[in-house]
Amino acid sequence: MRLISLREHQTHEYELKTPDVARAMAATKLVDASLTLDGQLRLRSGSMVGAARIIAGDEHVELYVRPKIGITRLLWLLGYARDPRGWRTEPVGLTPEHDLVPAMAVAFATATSQALAPGLLQGYRTVEEALPLVRGRLREADQLRARPGLALPVEVRYDDYNADTPENQILLLAVRRLHRLPGVPPATRNALYRIASALADVTPLTTGAPIPKTVPNRFNNRYQPALRLARLILAGVSIEHAHGSTLAAGFVFDLNTVFEDWLTTALRHAVETRYGGTVTGQHQMHLDTDHQLPLVRSDITWWDGHRCLAVIDAKYKAAGNTPPRDDIYQMLAYCTTLELTRGHLVYASAGTEPVTYHLQGSGIQIIVHGLDLAAPLTELHEQVGRIAEAIAVSATRENRALAHIL
Repeated sequence: MRLISLREHQTHEYELKTPDVARAMAATKLVDASLTLDGQLRLRSGSMVGAARIIAGDEHVELYVRPKIGITRLLWLLGYARDPRGWRTEPVGLTPEHDLVPAMAVAFATATSQALAPGLLQGYRTVEEALPLVRGRLREADQLRARPGLALPVEVRYDDYNADTPENQILLLAVRRLHRLPGVPPATRNALYRIASALADVTPLTTGAPIPKTVPNRFNNRYQPALRLARLILAGVSIEHAHGSTLAAGFVFDLNTVFEDWLTTALRHAVETRYGGTVTGQHQMHLDTDHQLPLVRSDITWWDGHRCLAVIDAKYKAAGNTPPRDDIYQMLAYCTTLELTRGHLVYASAGTEPVTYHLQGSGIQIIVHGLDLAAPLTELHEQVGRIAEAIAVSATRENRALAHIL
C-alpha cells in the first residue's frame, strides 16, 4: 500500500504504475492528476480536503489532503456553521498530526461511547402493522381495504417504546459511513464495531433519505456531542467510483463551501443580534431586467424587509496585494443589481487590514476584509465583530445617501 499525504494547494509527484490510478484519483476530486514529460504522475491538490482509497489491480493507494488551518479548526468551522450554540469551543483530544478521517472517527467514537454508556436512548414510535390480536387502535379503513370480511390478522396502530429513535438511527448511519472510509485507526475501528453492536436493534435509515431532525431536550442531552459529530460525518461528500477493476472510495469537504457556510452563520449572529435585520445565504437574482441571463447567487446578504442593506462575498483564499479582478467584477455586478454603492469581500487572509477601492464611473466602493482562521477563537470572533461593524457603518452611510437623494 502506498500512502500519499498533501496539504491543500500542494503538488506531489510519484511513479505511475497504471493509468487507472490516475483516472481514479481525478474522479475523487481531491486532486488534479496529470502526467509529466518523464512519465511521473503529478498530483495537485486544491480546496478539497479529505481522504480516498484507490485500488487498481495490485496497486493500493490511500490519498489524504489536509487543510492548512488544521483538523481541529476545520471541525470547529464545520460544526459552528450548523450549530453555533453547540460548538462554542473546539473539539479536544485531537493533534495537528491527525488527518481528517481519523480525527473525525476518533472524536465520534469517543463521544458516542460516552453517550451510550448509561444505555441506549429510548422513546415512543408509532407502528402500523397487521397482528393476530388487537393492540392499540384498529385501523378500520385499512382493515376493510386489505381484508374485507376477515377478522384476522388485524390492521392496528400503536405506540412502541424502544431504541428505534431518530438519535440512534443517526449514530448508526454515521458508524456505517465511517466503516467504509480509509484511515480509521484499528482501535477506533474496534470501538465502532462495539457501537454498531450496541445499535444492532435500531432500524437503519434508508440510503439517500433526509437525515431526521432532533430537538435537544433533557432526555437526549447526553447524545448532543455525538450527534453533532455524526451530522458532520454525514455532511461530507462520499466518494464512490468504480471502473472495471478500479475502485475509489472516500470522503471530502470543499473548503470554499466550509468557509462560506461558517462566515454566513458567524455574520448572521454578529449582525442580527447587534443591528437587527436578516442575514441570508445564497440569494438568487437576475442581472438583467428581462431575466434572460442565468441566475446568479450572492454568498451573503443583509436585509431589512425587502430592502437589501449589504452584500458580502466569502473568498477562501488570500487577497494578495490587490484582490483578483474577477472578484471585483463579481462584486460590482452584485452591487449594481442590488442597487448598493458598497460591497464587501471577505478573504481568509491573516494580517489583512480593510482596504476600500473606489470604482471609477460607478460610484461603487468595494471594501476588502481579511480573516485569520488560525487565530484563537476569541480573537476570531472579534475579527468577525469588526467586519459586522464595518458592514453596519456602510449600510448606515448607504441609507443616509439614499435619504439625501429622496
